[in-house]
Amino acid sequence: MTFIRSERYAAGFLLIAGILGLLMANLSFGPALIDALNEHLHTGLFGLDLSTKHWISDGLLAVFFFLIAIELKRELVIGDLNSVGKAALPALAAFGGVLVPAGIYLLLTQGSGLAAGWPVPTATDIAFALGVLAVFGRGIPTRVRVFLLALAVLDDLVAILIIAFFFTQDPQLQYIGFAAITATLFGVTSRMLKPRSAWVLGRKPVWPIVTALTVLGLATWYFTYLSGVHATIAGVILGLVMARVPGGRAHHVLEPYSNAVILPLFAFSAALVAIPQVSLAELSPAFWGILVALPVGKLLGITLAGTLGSMISRRPNGSRSGLKFADIVMVACLGGIGFTVSLLMGALAFAGNTEVVDEATLAVLLGSGFAILVSAVVVSVRARQYRRAAEKLHPAVSPSTR
Repeated sequence: MTFIRSERYAAGFLLIAGILGLLMANLSFGPALIDALNEHLHTGLFGLDLSTKHWISDGLLAVFFFLIAIELKRELVIGDLNSVGKAALPALAAFGGVLVPAGIYLLLTQGSGLAAGWPVPTATDIAFALGVLAVFGRGIPTRVRVFLLALAVLDDLVAILIIAFFFTQDPQLQYIGFAAITATLFGVTSRMLKPRSAWVLGRKPVWPIVTALTVLGLATWYFTYLSGVHATIAGVILGLVMARVPGGRAHHVLEPYSNAVILPLFAFSAALVAIPQVSLAELSPAFWGILVALPVGKLLGITLAGTLGSMISRRPNGSRSGLKFADIVMVACLGGIGFTVSLLMGALAFAGNTEVVDEATLAVLLGSGFAILVSAVVVSVRARQYRRAAEKLHPAVSPSTR
């Protein structure tokens, strides 16, 4: 399963699933397939009444957010965000990459009554961005990938906060309390699996603890769903409270399923949209706002804020950041690939208005697609420059000179 962990394969799965969903939605059986995914499954299980599509976006996607939270915690504890100095540059770039796209969207949709969609173009898809860099970036220095990863992780943190605070309606405090209790128990129980601690199990089986963690995790998700907070936030909470070492193990175990099943399944269901049979002039301002703000806003915001950050941020030895302007522009192009989280926020922002949700989905797919094409070119050119520079510094020794 090693290849499934690869960033390039993860991006490929997402792209194929998104294209397949859009294609199938516009075939003769497309409407029936869309209706089937929107059909509610009346299981009567604990009062849950969700459609197949919502089981994917609210249920399975919580696992993806769980893995994001584990990555975030690792970066904050021992990674590239564990000090103010390290976090300053990606934090400034991420801030610019959120503020400018949101501003462009609001500017293009002013007076339309669709301002609620401002969060949609603010997200960056970690899997896709890193995948494009992996495919076309042979020769790109590790420091550039680290910068992109840190920026994308912070970007997703902002997206998580947006979902938690702006897409929560009528919160039920009692269920939030229950979720807090089960999440706390989850965190405490996870520490029983931590090596070299008072809870070392030796050769005893760990399945009772793993079972308890599974039950507590499901309970946290259930109470979060009932509380009115978007259920994927449960995954974030669990990832943050889980002990770091067991969390790393859980990430290793679950990552292939997230890359090969959960994210493609979500991309397929989210992209299952019939292309509107209308003229360009009849498309809503939300469509144009997202289409422009996602690739262009990210490019401008990350480039401006990242350049400013690289000028003022310094390493511990007093030197400036090793990132050049061309590197920041390249990362800014990759940042315009919104896809997964943007699709989720589009569905949340325009919930109840199916037509606008569909147009927002198309805008995310087209905007991300444009960003992918531009990124592929820019990354390829930049990688070629780095390879040529490396060849000049370390020229190959020809047989005649040996």
